[in-house]
Amino acid sequence: MNEVDVPLHAVAHARAGDKGNRSNVSVIPYLPEAFPYLLAQVTEARVLEVFAHKGATACSRYVLPRLPAMNFVIDNALEGGVNYSLGLDGHGKSLSFMLLGDIVVRVPEHCVPTHRQPR
Repeated sequence: MNEVDVPLHAVAHARAGDKGNRSNVSVIPYLPEAFPYLLAQVTEARVLEVFAHKGATACSRYVLPRLPAMNFVIDNALEGGVNYSLGLDGHGKSLSFMLLGDIVVRVPEHCVPTHRQPR
């Protein structure tokens, strides 16, 4: 089985939301067979590392195997929250895109959708 290293966005999409100074980012694989690989590699520690420069202090992962998906709740990741931060769209899609672009995962080639195969 050939495995490839790809950015997370090659095998998953994400949704983001906020509440106060907390962000939540859901990660959903395009193909269900990629889920076990993402589950093993997209950990609380790796997600917290992505948001560390924003002052994040903790991350909790909630696994939703029947979807399949994961939801990450990241504390203190919003620079004080919507009313305090000077960041533009620092609470929406830009945070999910940051996560999808910063984490690289190793998956079997068949887990990468055909339209997203690495070159």
